[in-house]
Amino acid sequence: MLFNDADRARIAAAIAAAEATTAGEIVVIINTRPHRYAATMLAAAALAAFTLPFAAVLAGFMPSSLFPDWDALDAATREARAIEGFAAVQALVFVATLALVALARLDRTLTPRGLRRDRVHAAAMTQFRARGLTRTAGRTGVLLYLDEAEHVAEVIADDGVFTCVAPDEWAETITALTSGIKAGRAADGLVAAIGRAGAVLARHLPRNADDVNELPDGLIEL
Repeated sequence: MLFNDADRARIAAAIAAAEATTAGEIVVIINTRPHRYAATMLAAAALAAFTLPFAAVLAGFMPSSLFPDWDALDAATREARAIEGFAAVQALVFVATLALVALARLDRTLTPRGLRRDRVHAAAMTQFRARGLTRTAGRTGVLLYLDEAEHVAEVIADDGVFTCVAPDEWAETITALTSGIKAGRAADGLVAAIGRAGAVLARHLPRNADDVNELPDGLIEL
């Protein structure tokens, strides 16, 4: 567990304090569930199934090893048996590699970092839409999304914020998010990031007199 009740209370208070100075609506989500990369598992298994049997043949393994009566077979039967044997070996290698990668959780290690970042971004966008950040009155929703397993942070702003805040202004917010996780102080990192995001929003979108809190202030943990 990354957060206790005191941490959650601190984070909620930091969100409320930040929103007291801006018309922006801040939502904070942290994902603690590791991603599984099915495409990587299948690709690794397919690659092994295509390459390892060929390598075995090049190393001297012959189809006759699979059939005790090989010498008694005619040429046509030998060819058919060789194809069957090769296909069977490929199937076994595919299944064994798939099981190994899945059980040892090697799919993350084998997946390029760029693809892992894309997965985090897609998950953040899904949460952005699902949590109502596109439905605030002034389109001022801002999502701070942190993926614990990947140490990747996303700041996603709705149209009302995106048009007036340059993307590079979120750099300190993202740094605070990821630094806290890497240092083992996730709550401190989130509180610092919320403060920085609030300061950015306050500069561009100061609080209106009739502003109301449209989204929940508590930390959302996935």
